[in-house]
Amino acid sequence: MNKLIAALIAGLFATSAFAQSAAPAAPAAPTAKVVKAEAKETKADVKADAKESKTDAKADAKVTEAKADAKETKVKAHHKAAKTKAKAKQATADTKSDAKEAATK
Repeated sequence: MNKLIAALIAGLFATSAFAQSAAPAAPAAPTAKVVKAEAKETKADVKADAKESKTDAKADAKVTEAKADAKETKVKAHHKAAKTKAKAKQATADTKSDAKEAATK
């Protein structure tokens, strides 16, 4: 039993020694072409972000304008409906008063 435990522990230490990776090599200094390419890529990213922001701003403005137009249309429709109701009530009242006058004569 002791030999078995000793063998397992020795195996554990052996596998941990092989599992460790080698020390990473020092990174190579970037060349001028790499730096230039990265700068170009960064510039392109900035342009794309600016264009996307501009498009988003325009879309937001259109949505806001559409909401305002919808609200204005709703108010107009409500006003028109109220006006029509008032005319209908007035016509009904006039008809009732005419009917009373005719009945009393």
